[in-house]
Amino acid sequence: MKAIKVGIIGCGVIGPTHIESYQRVPGVEVAWACDLKLKRAQAAAEKYGIPCYTTDADAVFASDVDAVSICTDHASHCDLVLAALKAGKDVLCEKALANSPENLRRMVAAAKKYKDERIFSGVFQHRFDPINRAVRDLLASGALGTLLSANLQICCRRTNEYYKADPWRGTWAKEGGSILINQAIHYLDQLQWQMGGVKEVTGFFSNLTHRGVIQTEDTATAAVRFKNGALGTISATCSSHMNWDTSLRYYGSEGTIEIANDKPARVLCRDEKLAKKILARLQACENAPQQATGKSYYGTGHVAQIADFVNAVRTRRAPFVPAVEAADPVRLLFAIYKAQRSGLSVRV
Repeated sequence: MKAIKVGIIGCGVIGPTHIESYQRVPGVEVAWACDLKLKRAQAAAEKYGIPCYTTDADAVFASDVDAVSICTDHASHCDLVLAALKAGKDVLCEKALANSPENLRRMVAAAKKYKDERIFSGVFQHRFDPINRAVRDLLASGALGTLLSANLQICCRRTNEYYKADPWRGTWAKEGGSILINQAIHYLDQLQWQMGGVKEVTGFFSNLTHRGVIQTEDTATAAVRFKNGALGTISATCSSHMNWDTSLRYYGSEGTIEIANDKPARVLCRDEKLAKKILARLQACENAPQQATGKSYYGTGHVAQIADFVNAVRTRRAPFVPAVEAADPVRLLFAIYKAQRSGLSVRV
């Protein structure tokens, strides 16, 4: 089996999670560590036994690596991805794909341009969580009857110190937003992916507790119309007293599924036997063997997604999360921002 050589672009917060995940996949060599801070690239290289390190991403793209992981700040994703694809490398890019609608359009255009030549995937590791796949399958199968509504709520806490730690955080130009584009984005992805996509949205956002510190939103709400006709709501804040609390509720004409903090919280159905069957299936997902790496709220999906990406690189098949799909939740959050600014309902 030919070894797949990989370069890591960005060795900060999420970079080590990618390195550790690649090193768990047989037949993969992490060959380069790249970071704007040389000491950070060197530290990662020494810690993980990576032979080469640099501050120059172009040096990695010019090397013999087969693929790269883009683990940098949001604003740099677009230019790095386009350069890597042009250099002939397969690409796995962390969320969010882009910090602006224009950069997102450029990345999607590149994905379509190179669709027959490159593997280009976006990170949404929670699509690999067994419980999330099970919920999607159940909704698609009609287990809940006609889907009526779906509601997302996420409450977490990010301090002023968190935003001051990196100059790109909490800025429209660099981060592209705050609670929606950063902490809530994985749940936005789950909501739209499990429900089959969003058609239009209205929304509001505000900075309620981080004034003078960030330009962007710490709290946001939205009402959505899904492509299947169901309606829904989104509520997100990073100004909560709770460190991390999430819920997704799906309501159908025949039943309800509630997932709280990534675990099954409630299943109610007109048919009680069906409710017990669905609950048992969801509870079984909690016991499925999974490999974890990184922070606890990253979940266990990075190892699975990176294994999928490597397999796609090796076999030249489409990845489970192609970049054109990873763009969907980013379009959704940009639509919420546009809805507030325009005062209109926005097509996604």
